[in-house]
Amino acid sequence: MAAKRILVVGAGGREHALAWRLARDPERPDVLVSPGNDGIAQSFPCIPCDLSDPSGVIALAREHSVDLAVIGPEAPLADGLSDALAAAGLLAFGPSRAAARLEASKAFAKEILREAGVPTAQGEAFTDPADAKRALARFGPPYVIKADGLAAGKGVLVTSDRAEAEGFLADCLEHHRFGAAGRRVLIERFLEGEEASVMAVCDGERFVVLPPARDYKRALDGDRGPNTGGMGAVAPAAAVSAALEAEIGRRIVRPVLEAMARRGAPFRGVLYCGLMIERGEPRVLEFNVRFGDPETQVVMPMLEGSLGRLLESTARGAIDPGAVKRASGAAVAVALVDRDYPEAVSGEGVIAGLEEAERRSSVTVFHAGTARADGSWRVRGGRAAHVMAHDADAAAARVRVYSAIAGLGGHGWRFRSDIAAAPSRHAAGSPERAGNVGSRT
Repeated sequence: MAAKRILVVGAGGREHALAWRLARDPERPDVLVSPGNDGIAQSFPCIPCDLSDPSGVIALAREHSVDLAVIGPEAPLADGLSDALAAAGLLAFGPSRAAARLEASKAFAKEILREAGVPTAQGEAFTDPADAKRALARFGPPYVIKADGLAAGKGVLVTSDRAEAEGFLADCLEHHRFGAAGRRVLIERFLEGEEASVMAVCDGERFVVLPPARDYKRALDGDRGPNTGGMGAVAPAAAVSAALEAEIGRRIVRPVLEAMARRGAPFRGVLYCGLMIERGEPRVLEFNVRFGDPETQVVMPMLEGSLGRLLESTARGAIDPGAVKRASGAAVAVALVDRDYPEAVSGEGVIAGLEEAERRSSVTVFHAGTARADGSWRVRGGRAAHVMAHDADAAAARVRVYSAIAGLGGHGWRFRSDIAAAPSRHAAGSPERAGNVGSRT
């Protein structure tokens, strides 16, 4: 039985996509979002709240007679929001604080991967700046350095420049650029191949793998520029065949669930596997413990059936694998971002014509960092909105998305023009294929 009233916790494009999809379930549940944003509020009631205050979330869930809370962002999960809701007798979809360490600490994730025998890049953790700098010679370029904790999408560097690598280590370990999240760093061997994101909904023992996606993390066309929270995505990912997907479930998801259960921290929620496909072999770049962003914006349109029933049954520890099935076709989403993203957010951007684009091009706009002011959509976050289309194939969906974007106006925003572009448009050795970028944490 699916929940009748569902609270989606969060304020970004991922939460908008989750609310949008849950509202399309056959049961037609009431969907609330907290805190949400101005764009989400056009379609769903948005309730203000402080996500760092579990008691406030509990109070609003009780006040609004919520049957299920679906927690979107990683920070509340790492802080134990799911545990607090459960202790209050409320059903929550999202892993416990102990299980959320898979994302909150990359060093812990590496430990679990080694214990579970899951293929991944060789890596070592460091807290001492001198030790870390000496290790660069052992690993060699390209250097892959990751802040251990949650760093809002800016905690990863992949570079062949030794000085840049040493500067990033100093930023983390000496200058505390990322605060506590960067007091420990992980240095990894560089992997090369095709990136893919595979999300599995897990009840602690069993799991359902969702359609694979491919996101685009670099800021600029051709996968150049700094790492971002994600500039767009496509689903399904061409690099993941049905056979490879089954192998990912068998060789990665299941062993990790077993390892977490042995630790007394059974994983209930979404296990996001950021992968590098290297000569047909999947290797884990990172784990997230929630729906990916922007992958959710393209995976949700690829699901039929009752997402609410899937999430509720999972939260109860008895996943219903028949609750959803896959839709045909493909989905593409492109992020509209502040002109200075990811280095800064000017906050001066205005996007004109979003509503007209939805009507004219039959696309869906998932709002993230937008605010309504003076009849316009103001850019208030790094990623303002995602324009998504679902069509017969990725090429057709891509055409619709970019057609819609071409009709937009305003100023102070930009986008990548090569999301879901055909592989033939990129040279085989292009940066698109260079790996270990991983992590938006």
